[in-house]
Amino acid sequence: METLRLVLLFVHILGYAALLGGLLVQVREGTKSVNPLMRDGIGTAFLAGLLLVGVLESLGSPDHAKIGVKFAIGLVILVLVMVNVRKPSIPQGLYFALLGLTLVNIAVAVFWSPVHA
Repeated sequence: METLRLVLLFVHILGYAALLGGLLVQVREGTKSVNPLMRDGIGTAFLAGLLLVGVLESLGSPDHAKIGVKFAIGLVILVLVMVNVRKPSIPQGLYFALLGLTLVNIAVAVFWSPVHA
């Protein structure tokens, strides 16, 4: 079960890395859009996160508050990306909101963790 947890954690991190990469590749562009890297990244991260919670529940009692916050932020990012995936461009405000939410979700994962203490 520990191996499965580590594999899911790795896939979850790769998903957020893809989402962040898809956002950062557009920083200097005038027109921003939802690219396939963003779509696939948040989909992978969200699904891997849900599966990871299931594994963590079987291994013990995870921090439900942290999971709830990460789930809510991840769901907002997922909805915003999927709603705008077919549009040729997105507003600058939406782009920066997606970037900010992504960074906040990563920060929650890193700083709200008893493992690092």
